Amino acid sequence: MRASRIWLLLILPSSLILLGGFLLPMLGLGEESFRLFTPGRVGAVAGAPLTLNNYLELATSGFLDFVIETLRISLIATLIGLLIGFPMAWWIARRLPRAGRAIAIGFLIAMVLLSVLVRTYALELTFGSVGLLRGVLRALEIQPNGRGYIECLVTAGLLHSVLPVTALTLLGTVQNLDHRLTDAAQSLGAPAWRAHLSITVPLCMPGLLAAFLISFTFSISAFVIPMVLGKGRVLFLSNLIYTRFSEIADYPSGAAISVVMLAIALFFVVVVSNIAARQGRRA
Repeated sequence: MRASRIWLLLILPSSLILLGGFLLPMLGLGEESFRLFTPGRVGAVAGAPLTLNNYLELATSGFLDFVIETLRISLIATLIGLLIGFPMAWWIARRLPRAGRAIAIGFLIAMVLLSVLVRTYALELTFGSVGLLRGVLRALEIQPNGRGYIECLVTAGLLHSVLPVTALTLLGTVQNLDHRLTDAAQSLGAPAWRAHLSITVPLCMPGLLAAFLISFTFSISAFVIPMVLGKGRVLFLSNLIYTRFSEIADYPSGAAISVVMLAIALFFVVVVSNIAARQGRRA
């Protein structure tokens, strides 16, 4: 009984912070999404009846295009990050000596702490009219103002941010793996690539799913990267929310989009978490 009281006292401060800093604002946001908006006013009409118009307005092909574009580019950046980050984590954990491993981890941590705005404008300069890769784009006959180029630029910006997080997340997974299993498979005649795909990848699947979830959640909620690199032609849901709140002061519509975006993120969290739990039970 005394131990339970101690645990209650320990979690009480964090619970109050979570309640006041997250749950109450989200409840207020949800309530605002059902309010009626009058053009020319800031926010909803006080005392007005609740309505579903803000959600019904989102049932259009234009809003669906925003959702699909956000999910598609975020998914591409996340999968590329996994394809690059997993071999990178394996190489750091298995091939580098202790000093080299410490340097690599320090570099990845520095990349995580680097300002998103700094890395975004660095990519803008690199691929811009005076950038180092301008000649490469010309050689590939990629138009700098084309939509495909802009989508690739936004994807590169997201990848620049999620890759260090993905590598650091998978680094612990690879380090905790019993590498004698792959050595035993190779000693029994299995090629290195087959031992890697049949043993290393399945055992690292919970870590891969966790890295996917972290990276994908960050990507779909990105704001600065699509705003700067998207050049007004590639915009995410976060940019649409900003426009509704700041430029036209339509708080109910912005709140409705925020709730939809939260629901989409929670859906992927639940799905990926269930898959990870199943993989963990199988392992």
